[in-house]
Amino acid sequence: MRDLTLYDPFEKMQFTDAHCFLCGITITPTQRTPVFGEWLQHKYNLAAKELLLLDKSVTTYKALTIPCCNHCHLDHIIPLEQEVAAAAEKGLQGLQALPPKRLFQWICKMYYGILITELIKEMNPMIAPQYPLSEEPKMLGKFRELFKVLQSLRVPIKFADFLPCSLFLLEVAPEEDSVPFEYQDELRTMVFSIKLGATAVICTLLDNSIIYKALGKLQRVTEGKVLHPVQLAEFKACVFYAAYIFNVVPEYFIRPASPEEDHITYDTLIDDVTSAIFNPWEVLAYAHMLEEMLKPWSIREQDILKDPQQPLSFLIDKQQQFRNILHFEKSLYV
Repeated sequence: MRDLTLYDPFEKMQFTDAHCFLCGITITPTQRTPVFGEWLQHKYNLAAKELLLLDKSVTTYKALTIPCCNHCHLDHIIPLEQEVAAAAEKGLQGLQALPPKRLFQWICKMYYGILITELIKEMNPMIAPQYPLSEEPKMLGKFRELFKVLQSLRVPIKFADFLPCSLFLLEVAPEEDSVPFEYQDELRTMVFSIKLGATAVICTLLDNSIIYKALGKLQRVTEGKVLHPVQLAEFKACVFYAAYIFNVVPEYFIRPASPEEDHITYDTLIDDVTSAIFNPWEVLAYAHMLEEMLKPWSIREQDILKDPQQPLSFLIDKQQQFRNILHFEKSLYV
């Protein structure tokens, strides 16, 4: 019979280098797994590239590893990385053919790997972060729910009629794009984006696909289209801002099961009675987010809000149709 025992590091705040991040067993200091798969580091020459962590410390992709037992590394992490690597070799169609649950697990592993790096540091009495995540009950509650669904990587778990995240897969015009790899996350709003060559994946990690449905119009307009990088930046701004104003935290519960069942089924609940699902969409706040994403093109807030009733968009024209941008020139739009 398969082991259906779940692990909860949040119960005792067990965040150390001496425990496997995924199953919790005691391990040696040499037992670790990379947050970003070795195939990813090799393909995009990432090993020596720097990453800025939440506490403002700097590491590299190669150095960013987390404690992991041999069993979880060999039986769960490596097969997942191999599956995603094979799909990514086929570009957008390959990743679209990958089961969404597997893509979610892959993204969730990277996001949680960065998160646990922060939490392990905070457990060190010699380190006093300015804004410790471990002292924010609401954030810890979100992270705990996230880890519940990440356990599906180790334990056979079925999600009952839901996916714990929103996934957006987009294609970028390679002739317009000089950056082969991009990565961006926001730990507090649980949103993550990664670009692999001409394919971009954007994910809001704990929303049960609500943001995907809320941005359905944008998704439909861009479906099947090849985007200019400036259009991808705008799409990211929309998703990142939607995650910022997302106002509820899904909870996950184990469905009662018979002793002979070989898997766990999760049900989910969202409290949309005492809290609105989204805070109000504010044009100025969105413009700030869009300005941040459009920094490579030096497009400022005043450009975005020339018409406050209809902020600048490179994705959608005034007829609410997809805007084709073959050779983007800032002067034509700003």
